[in-house]
Amino acid sequence: MAKQYHDITLALAGVSQAAMLVQQLAHQGHCDTDALHVSLNSVLDLNPPSMLAVYGGQEANLKPGLEALLGVLNAGQRHGIVADITRYTLSLVVLEKKLSANANALNTLGERIQGLQRQLDHFDVMSDTLISAMAGIYVDVISPLGPRIQVTGSPAVLQSAQVQAKVRATLLAGIRAAVLWRQSGGSRLQLMFSRNRLSTQARQILAQC
Repeated sequence: MAKQYHDITLALAGVSQAAMLVQQLAHQGHCDTDALHVSLNSVLDLNPPSMLAVYGGQEANLKPGLEALLGVLNAGQRHGIVADITRYTLSLVVLEKKLSANANALNTLGERIQGLQRQLDHFDVMSDTLISAMAGIYVDVISPLGPRIQVTGSPAVLQSAQVQAKVRATLLAGIRAAVLWRQSGGSRLQLMFSRNRLSTQARQILAQC
């Protein structure tokens, strides 16, 4: 069970890492580049040998997400940035549940991601081309599942087409993490009743990073 909670916590940190990046992008127009690279790369690995392999095999690659997750799990600190990250994290979990129940959407998602993998022969994962392609997948496959995630931030920043694409690509990475979370044994009941256990696990992993 300890191992299960280890993977559940890491996957949930992947969701929170994406949520944190969306919050940064929406307010500042830029974000933690290393964390973004890790999150976007996770979308492309559909058959990993382990859950952690999706994130480069290093727990430290999810350090920003683990720190963000601790804020999400601490109900007494939900204001400002933490409130945004919490809302995005929970919204991604809800959207993933709708995705998992929709066989057509899952098939389409898999086909579109395979197309992304072919583009990697010519473009870097952080290139505008790949980011735009990931954003297109989110708009075409995930958004119609509803309810749509309302991203809030600086209106001037959010008018940028490049920022919009990065936000949507990052939300797709959040969906990928939510899929891993569910596959690892994660459930919404844990978010209500096992917060202390998840927090303890997150702190233990952080201490090893």
